[in-house]
Amino acid sequence: MISDFILFLFIVVLILVFIYRYYTVNARCEEVGQELSWHTFWNKPELYEMITSPDRGTPSERYLVSNLLASGFKPTAIYHDLMVDTGNDKTAQIDIVVATDAGLIVIEVKDFTGWIFGKGNQDYWTQVSGYGKYRNRFYNPFKQNEGHIKALRRLSPQMATLPMYSLVVFAGDCELKDVNFIPHDCYLSTFYWSIKAVYDIIEGHPSAQFTDRWEVANLLKAAVERGGNTFLQEQHIYDIHDMLGTNRKYN
Repeated sequence: MISDFILFLFIVVLILVFIYRYYTVNARCEEVGQELSWHTFWNKPELYEMITSPDRGTPSERYLVSNLLASGFKPTAIYHDLMVDTGNDKTAQIDIVVATDAGLIVIEVKDFTGWIFGKGNQDYWTQVSGYGKYRNRFYNPFKQNEGHIKALRRLSPQMATLPMYSLVVFAGDCELKDVNFIPHDCYLSTFYWSIKAVYDIIEGHPSAQFTDRWEVANLLKAAVERGGNTFLQEQHIYDIHDMLGTNRKYN
């Protein structure tokens, strides 16, 4: 009888802990803009707040940041919404950079629905949705991320030689229908497999030869701070419209 009572008491306490944890974590998640999920249930929202905020990036980017935290990465290894000069009076906006023993993993997150078609050596890929009724061409995300990596390499002599790996993550209800000829040191993933892709990149490469880890961390922190600069954000958007010519189109 005593053992049954102890077991009953243990179950009651466990349920109360879960209820308390749910309400306290959910309230904190709402404060910092983090989505409450099973991955984040036991993860401290304060750690998430060290990396990003509700007004930075897209929901898919922030959810991936949350999953990276939940999978074991320290907040000091994850950098979200970076802005880096490209050297031609333009800027590059980078979604996520993960600093690992193997080097830097530069992540581009795409929110798409439908089927995705493309080749690594093509300038443009195609999105097909609405049962084939709608087609949308978009710039090759590997080429886009290649520009991001080039911008990062300009930051210092150490960054110029540091191993960097490009990971393109497709979020949303989409299917990578026919995507091939993926370049060397480039990786493609749906959102579901994104964490596994990150760990496979780390496990599949030797340790990088960092000459100064603090320098890398400080450069990435500075890029995150620039990413939160409203003027630079507006300038970056203007540069994109100028490149596409949408600001010179009237219809």
